[in-house]
Amino acid sequence: MTDETKPTTHEPAQGGHHDEAAPEQKPISGGKALAGVAILLLVAAGFAGWGILSRRNANTVLAERTTDLAAPSVIAESPKQGAPVDSFVLPGNVTAYTDSPIYARTSGYLTKWYFDIGARVKQGALLAEIATPEVDQQLAQAAADLNTAEANANNARIQADRYTGLVKTDAVSHQDTDTFVNQAAATAAAVKSAQANVQRLKELQSFEKVYAPFDGVVTSRNIDTGQLIDSGAAKELFHLQAIQTLRVYANLPQIYSANVKRGTKIDLTFAEHAEKIYQGTLVRTADAIDPASRTLLVEVDVDNRAGELLPGSLAQVHFKTPSAGPTYIVPAGALIFRREGLRLGVVVDGNKAHLVPVVIGEDDGASVQIVSGINGGDKVIQDPPDSLIEGEKVYVESPGAKTDAGGK
Repeated sequence: MTDETKPTTHEPAQGGHHDEAAPEQKPISGGKALAGVAILLLVAAGFAGWGILSRRNANTVLAERTTDLAAPSVIAESPKQGAPVDSFVLPGNVTAYTDSPIYARTSGYLTKWYFDIGARVKQGALLAEIATPEVDQQLAQAAADLNTAEANANNARIQADRYTGLVKTDAVSHQDTDTFVNQAAATAAAVKSAQANVQRLKELQSFEKVYAPFDGVVTSRNIDTGQLIDSGAAKELFHLQAIQTLRVYANLPQIYSANVKRGTKIDLTFAEHAEKIYQGTLVRTADAIDPASRTLLVEVDVDNRAGELLPGSLAQVHFKTPSAGPTYIVPAGALIFRREGLRLGVVVDGNKAHLVPVVIGEDDGASVQIVSGINGGDKVIQDPPDSLIEGEKVYVESPGAKTDAGGK
């Protein structure tokens, strides 16, 4: 075989690989790059939003779980229906018949006070004395000014009388006569002004002595000897209350407002005098229903000349009225005593507490008769916690649940 006929062979490249040309790659367009970045951002935002929603949902679940665990467990039962009543009891606020703070009408230093708290005083009794040297000096000056004005007025009057007589004989001119007559009138007016100023200062000086405006008892003394006293209502000196007759205010439910009459005798009882019944007289009403509470404000006056009753205390006002509907019996422990008045807790919407204002009738210590405020279908919370508030979530247990638990 000749050299020309021999097949040609290629030596392998160093390293055992054949040299081959690399394929050409097209460059990535700008639009595709932006789309890729946008997709990545959307994915990242989705993960972030999912994380935020998950955390918020966890917080919500935690809050609801905390609220559920904090909700008190209660027993709620329907009230028992009671017999119709012809009387009911309302709380009444006892106030003094006249209640007045005593202030100073002049400025100075307190030199002496005569009555302390608890003292019974008569109208016109001297309570305290205030030293007012400035007023005293002003009064002395005003009195001197009055003397001067009176002297000038007297001289002007004499001159006017003289000229009035002389002008009739034409001894003096009419112009001079008119001048002296007008001068006499002006000085007379000046005398009246000086007299008014003296009277003002005398009255101001009379306020150095503080008197009781009515018969009553001193319930507060806020001053002491040597203190600087300012005129006006900036500081109360004494507080005086007339307690011979006391006013008792009660809020009568609208349903009974048509049955009360002025002059009706009303029985009153007090916790500090449990064995005694006091009789008062219904003297007036507000003649308007309070739209907030749907009640009528009534005033009952009671004689307190014996001094047994104290203003500011709480009275039980016993009203007699025709029956206006059925009554219900609930345990005494179901009552909730709040500043706004008596309340009962009822369950609404299955698990929410609602505080209902009620009016009670007879109370035997163990159970209470409810005259108005609830219906037979209400679920009354039997032993509500003191911290129960309006709208609070509660867990309602069956009446025998706690008993069964306690027996295990």
